[in-house]
Amino acid sequence: MSTQVPRLFAGLVDDAAVFPPGSASLPDAVAAHHRHRDAWYADLVGPLLVPASTLPVLAGLLRPDGRIAAGVIGDLAIGRLDAALAEADPRITVRQIEVAVAKRGEDPQPGLAELLKLAERLAGVDVYAEVPLTFGLTGALDTLAGARADGLPVAAKFRTGGLAAELFPTPVELAAVICACRDRGLPFKLTAGLHHALRHVDPETGFTHHGFGNVLAAALAAAEGAEVDAVAALLAATDPLPLVEQARARRDEERPLWVGFGSCSILEPLTDLIRLGLVNGGFDR
Repeated sequence: MSTQVPRLFAGLVDDAAVFPPGSASLPDAVAAHHRHRDAWYADLVGPLLVPASTLPVLAGLLRPDGRIAAGVIGDLAIGRLDAALAEADPRITVRQIEVAVAKRGEDPQPGLAELLKLAERLAGVDVYAEVPLTFGLTGALDTLAGARADGLPVAAKFRTGGLAAELFPTPVELAAVICACRDRGLPFKLTAGLHHALRHVDPETGFTHHGFGNVLAAALAAAEGAEVDAVAALLAATDPLPLVEQARARRDEERPLWVGFGSCSILEPLTDLIRLGLVNGGFDR
């Protein structure tokens, strides 16, 4: 294998350095992001994720001739995102916007309708609706799939972790969501808790985290028609061998269904990929 990042992993990890648990300062995050973009593993790395409210600060950190690709996280009301994006410095290329359309237990449709109106006004920007894995999920996926079929560049986003055990979906719950997106032709992103390749228990919290390698194998299987039980088995697996075999066999293909995930660390997932033999490289390059 060459030292390049295989196509299967291209853009897999968005740089969420400023978000917990890393919580880097924006200046430090920008400096680190430039280093990632200049590194041999640059193809693994997606845009720098920043809160919408920090776009003016981000512009002040760029050199006069500098540019940066950003993903904007909607920490402002959807109605205020228009102005924030319109006023963004032209040196900032906004690749995507990610907005939570409801809290757990709330109906996602009103927020989703407002976000879709914003998506209609934007050009060339992918829009991700973060939908809670609770009340109204199926209807929200139907709405997103319908909008995407009509030509809007919209997709789903789900949380796979957090500060409480109930924020971690079970393998069956996550498998059902992956298959539901597959059935609707709807790409999805994930966020929270996916720092390592394999499913594992965090020794500090006791929470069981999903592995991004498990998710990748699950997405590959779902794209080939696997049903929920088979997809859930891959998400629950702790033996790396079958997961690695699936990924290695398809390393030169585009990644189906799963757009990727945000991580406050780029090096942690990269290190896991190297240890599993899926990416051939080293940090001294």
